[in-house]
Amino acid sequence: MSKQINLQRQLDKTLRQAVALQQNAAFVEAEALYREILQLRPNHFDALQLLGTLALQSGRWDEGIALLRKAVAINAMQAPIHSNLAFAYNAVSRFKEGLSSADRAVSLRRDFADAWNNRGNALAGLDTPQDALHSYDRAIALKPDFAQALNNRACVLRDLGRPVDALESCDRAIALWPDYADAWSNRGNALGDLGRPEEARTSYQRAIAIAPNLIDAWNNQGLCLIELNRRDEALLSYQQALSLAPDYAETHWNESLCLLQVGRLEEGWRKYEWRWQRNRIKASRRTFEQPLWLGDEAIAGKTILLHAEQGLGDTLQFCRYVALVAKLGARVVLEVPAELLTLLANLEGVAQIVEQGAPLPPFDYHCPLLSLPLAFNTSVSTIPSGTPYLFADADRVQQWRVRIGSGPDSRLKVGLVWAGGNRAGVAELRNIDARRSIALAQLQPLLDLPSVQYYSLQKGAPAQQLAQLPSEPAGGQAVVDYADELTDFADTAALVENLDLIISVDTSTAHLAGAMGKPVWILNRFDTCWRWMLERDDSPWYPSARLFRQPALGDWGNVIDAVRTALKHRAEAGESIGPAR
Repeated sequence: MSKQINLQRQLDKTLRQAVALQQNAAFVEAEALYREILQLRPNHFDALQLLGTLALQSGRWDEGIALLRKAVAINAMQAPIHSNLAFAYNAVSRFKEGLSSADRAVSLRRDFADAWNNRGNALAGLDTPQDALHSYDRAIALKPDFAQALNNRACVLRDLGRPVDALESCDRAIALWPDYADAWSNRGNALGDLGRPEEARTSYQRAIAIAPNLIDAWNNQGLCLIELNRRDEALLSYQQALSLAPDYAETHWNESLCLLQVGRLEEGWRKYEWRWQRNRIKASRRTFEQPLWLGDEAIAGKTILLHAEQGLGDTLQFCRYVALVAKLGARVVLEVPAELLTLLANLEGVAQIVEQGAPLPPFDYHCPLLSLPLAFNTSVSTIPSGTPYLFADADRVQQWRVRIGSGPDSRLKVGLVWAGGNRAGVAELRNIDARRSIALAQLQPLLDLPSVQYYSLQKGAPAQQLAQLPSEPAGGQAVVDYADELTDFADTAALVENLDLIISVDTSTAHLAGAMGKPVWILNRFDTCWRWMLERDDSPWYPSARLFRQPALGDWGNVIDAVRTALKHRAEAGESIGPAR
């Protein structure tokens, strides 16, 4: 008995020493003592859970999880262990397990602010920002000086489209902890959402001054510098982020967009493959037994599946490569969304078209459409720019010709699209949609031109803005709306074929018109999408396109004035509408 008592005393003494060392950040020494205890008593509860916590402090997530799970198997009634497990699961993106552990922690101790914060992180990782916000609010109510929860709260407020509240939450966190680098970086994100890039950059610089190794701050500063039209500096900021984390997919992706935007296409296409490692996209990556083709293997006599990805506009732009693949001797199976199925059925080079989600025929290789520029080593000078490569069905064209009339009316027939699809669930996409879209009312200077008849090609909720337009004095319509009758892109193409010009913000309809070789004027945001490149009013992708660029972030007034002047001149001169000036 005395031997057991002495052993227990020895273990207790060693544990006290280890805890003191751990509290003083002497992690190596503390770990050695915990392991000494576990050699003598493998199921020592305190040594297991404290060593597990130490492993988490050292970033050894899997080891920490394993140790904490052993501790829970011995005593499952300790809320801090479940909370620490939730923290660890969240760190390795195992959010469902993180939520389960956090739920267990708060069920054991309802007033445990850390557990509520970890619960919020798990819910945020599961893309349920409203539920996450509730957990963060609960954590802050229990612990008003909880700076980390305030910072995390700001992130989900951005996801919920509440950047003003997100900024306020960051400011509260910073007031509690002035050197909180993450909060300064997130403050920059909120300011970016609010269209205040100069202030955002100041916040990123503050974050970097506090924590020079904060990868997110370098990455987000790069995005901010893009908005400030300082792309060389943005590339340097991305390079700094990658020097700290060479495999950081978000930075590789952002760098790829910048390289493509400045015309360094060959470098950009290689970096663009990092998209599949991004958290937001990797779940949608297609996996097949058949190998990915990126141009290295001969495919003559083989069947290759080319599959759509990302948006409808991307598919319309990059389906041009199908003919090039077919010319290599391959049989091409093209898989596209239902909205494009009919339109692309007769695309040159397509041997078989398949609706996305339908069973696939046998094939030997596959390639996503947006990897084809890489496969063909595309540079600015080798972009396959021949148009048209998409054609409207002749019967549908005739039906629309009868419908809209082709009589003595000499007015130009112009199609309008003023807004993109609102992808509200993803802050990144929601912000892009907000910057590329305008309100129909802002186009009023165009609608007043008597020599033009407009036709709405706008789909979705923004189409409801048509109801706010006044009728013309003779009872006519400033904008004729047939959009509800456009059931797919084959219908849209047939109507477009009957129009003289398309005026559109950066949407799939602009790509459709360009692919058909129809004159298209694109109203382009200042922080332009990479595909429209920089400082040019034409497009190497679409010879019939003309770009009207914002001179400053959010400045649609000058864009619309320029379009009105150009449109008035063309209409009054009776000239054909085209890209030449």
